[in-house]
Amino acid sequence: MEDPELAAVDGEAEETIGEKSDVDTYMDVEDTVDERTTTSDNPQTKSRKGKFKGKVSKKLPVKGLFRCTNSLKEDHGQPLFGVSFCPHKLKSNWPLFATVGSNRITIYECRENGYIKLLQAYTDPDCEENFYSCAWTIDTTNCHPLLAIAGSRGIIRVINIYTKQCVKHYIGHGNAVNELKFHPKMPHILISASKDHSLRVWNIKTDVLVCIFGGVEGHRDEVLSCDFDIFGTKIVSCGMDHSLKIWRFDSDELNIALKASELYQPNDSNEPFPTLHFHYPNFSTRDIHKNYVDCARWFGDFILSKSCENCIICWKPGSVDCDVDELKPKEGNVTVLSRLDFQHCDIWYMRFAIDYWHKFLAVGNQYGKTFVWELDQLDPVKSKCFTLTNIRCTTTIRQTAFSKDGDILICVCDDSTIWRWDRQTK
Repeated sequence: MEDPELAAVDGEAEETIGEKSDVDTYMDVEDTVDERTTTSDNPQTKSRKGKFKGKVSKKLPVKGLFRCTNSLKEDHGQPLFGVSFCPHKLKSNWPLFATVGSNRITIYECRENGYIKLLQAYTDPDCEENFYSCAWTIDTTNCHPLLAIAGSRGIIRVINIYTKQCVKHYIGHGNAVNELKFHPKMPHILISASKDHSLRVWNIKTDVLVCIFGGVEGHRDEVLSCDFDIFGTKIVSCGMDHSLKIWRFDSDELNIALKASELYQPNDSNEPFPTLHFHYPNFSTRDIHKNYVDCARWFGDFILSKSCENCIICWKPGSVDCDVDELKPKEGNVTVLSRLDFQHCDIWYMRFAIDYWHKFLAVGNQYGKTFVWELDQLDPVKSKCFTLTNIRCTTTIRQTAFSKDGDILICVCDDSTIWRWDRQTK
């Protein structure tokens, strides 16, 4: 398999991709409406693209948390399914983010006054490839930033941003890869969620497939999203089977396999690495959502999850006082703590973002609006939904991403546009 080709660009190239937005923008505080058109499990609804026709409520401009400072449009014209900021400290102090869509990977740098500098662009040699997700890590041997990307063909690629080369590629999944996540404490451990109903854990330092989560009690349809908790001891996964599952990542058996993967030398061994298989999650529920669950994130010991039902739900396995690490086998009870309602987000594969410090949550809708909540006010009585709106942003926002300091929010859309929102200082 050939490596992705590097499209040479320079500092002036962003003029061909987009220009700074000078149209009016505003942010309003909007009361959410419980108006849902739930997507069914009919095969015709399984396309990631979708439109919703209806009335858009108009609000008067008010002062808010974020202001739109720039917008770009990538020239391939296809939906941008993924965006991710690099959380690691680099030679440059400017925040770095990547977007993926079609068979293109693009790297940008956020500079002052809303300026977005195009740094690099990569194209997969297969024009039928469609990338869905990207995730950043760092090479612990030379501190080079690495970007993992994957999509419809199920091939995971790892690009070294400094050397501008595709340094790794992994073929193992039997179908598309919907999301990638790196371990918060072991930067060389990567987990991938796939359409083949499984999650796979890779050691990208030694190129080892450490384990597979799935099987007897695993997901029964596409796995759409996954996330490590802050300590890297648990994984939450969700998918088209309407279920959310929690997998332990700190068992003795798995810890031994992770250590063994560090020492494995494929060139010196005649035997393949003994990949582990975990068929039984520590917890599983279908009581939170009644449709495809396309995004799930840890929020301390709580979980925030989203379906195509115009809401994000904050919940906890077991009772409020229950320790997640001490859940009893076959525990099925859940406690719903809060519900964040918004409008016109009833097609699947639209993912929300939480900033590094867990202060903000942002999600887009099918009309180009972005809803933002302050996470220290999740009380449904007190919390307000801040709506970011730009007159030119009118298509589906597939994913949002915050810079590490939470000062920049990037939204990517179905019309291949990128929108930058900067946090306003009081």
